[in-house]
Amino acid sequence: MRYLPLSETNRRDMLGAIGAASVDELFRDLPKAALAQARFNLPDTASEMEVERALGVMAAKNLNCGAAPAFLGAGNYRHHTPAAMDYIIQRGEFLTAYTPYQPEISQGTLQAIFEFQTQVALITGMEVANASMYDGATACAEAVAMAARVTKRNAALVSGGVHPHYRDVTATTMKFLDVAVDCLAPDPTGIEDLIGRVTSEHACVVVQTPGFFGHLKDHSALAEACHKAGALLVVCVTEPVALGLITPPGRIGADIVVGEGQSLAGPMSFGGPGVGLFATRERFLRQMPGRLCGETTDEDGRRGWVLTLSTREQHIRREKATSNICTNSGLIALAFTTHMTLLGEAGFTRLAQLNHAMAVTLAEKIEKLPGVRVLPSAFFNEFAAMLPKPAAGVVEALAKRGILGGVPASRFYPTYPELANLLLLTATETNTAADIETLVGALKEVLS
Repeated sequence: MRYLPLSETNRRDMLGAIGAASVDELFRDLPKAALAQARFNLPDTASEMEVERALGVMAAKNLNCGAAPAFLGAGNYRHHTPAAMDYIIQRGEFLTAYTPYQPEISQGTLQAIFEFQTQVALITGMEVANASMYDGATACAEAVAMAARVTKRNAALVSGGVHPHYRDVTATTMKFLDVAVDCLAPDPTGIEDLIGRVTSEHACVVVQTPGFFGHLKDHSALAEACHKAGALLVVCVTEPVALGLITPPGRIGADIVVGEGQSLAGPMSFGGPGVGLFATRERFLRQMPGRLCGETTDEDGRRGWVLTLSTREQHIRREKATSNICTNSGLIALAFTTHMTLLGEAGFTRLAQLNHAMAVTLAEKIEKLPGVRVLPSAFFNEFAAMLPKPAAGVVEALAKRGILGGVPASRFYPTYPELANLLLLTATETNTAADIETLVGALKEVLS
């Protein structure tokens, strides 16, 4: 029997109080096409066993990246997950993603968050980091909002090398904060001129490293141009493993570094869950969104942890808050921290080296195929390759051969016909030399 706590009278009273004629009117801002798609043809009731059987049949139609050579990436990456990580995050005292509202009695949770912040600050080369971001895309939006508060400007310039999801989420969020976001056209060649576009009206410039199409760039000159114009440089990182090998963004002049921790926190899982990374300079600490855990001592001199910074307005006066994030993705942050701790500094660097070496091997073999051109001259574990035919069709043909052969750029940019032949390919430590040979052989057949 369904549990419906509200009577029709309750519903009418609530609608009358907010001035809405019906429940449907509450959803009037949603496109009608989206609402139509949300109506699923599902049975009203089914037993647990029936549901499991039906879902199992549906799941079997998917080609699992763990059961096939997989070269997927585009912001969501597959790495080996240590068994110890799963064990630790499933312990009862950790198995929650919620915010510690009585933090002092949650010392274990606070210590884990403190360690997470420390690790993020170290790998990004920044001075402080928080632990309250949902994912990389919303962290990017928060960074732009923070830059607008710091500079008291209302315009942002976003590179064409930034992940389209980050661009879209940022543009949507800033629309309601009256911040104009100028998103440049996708930049598969890596030749866009950002320095020439920075003006004294910009609150920030947003770039990504490695870029969405794989390019690795030195943004130090751009950082200088931003600072000269009074703007901040925001650097996005969708693949944190890259920070084990490349120069940390903080060392090239970044003011805010944001990113996605998914690749070190768990499996790809159809895109989530994720955990946002957010780090900045200490002088901007008071404008940083979310929460900050700090170290202290109690009255007996014992080491402990507290919420050093947590704006109460986030809970009671939301219109005055620096951010409306009200949870902290704590469980995924713990998974990230556990994996990083198990790796250690040397292991983290070694993991990055393995990823880069595997990707170089893949690129060298792919580029020998007729009509194929690898675009970035410098990359980490992902790169874009221009094919002699549309990439979407190639990916489908490879899937029929039991290979997950990358992500077509057209999936993100369907209105750019010049990107139709562009394929994003990723290689990590989970790939083998045999996987690469299998892909290259199948790709040669599909392209012929």
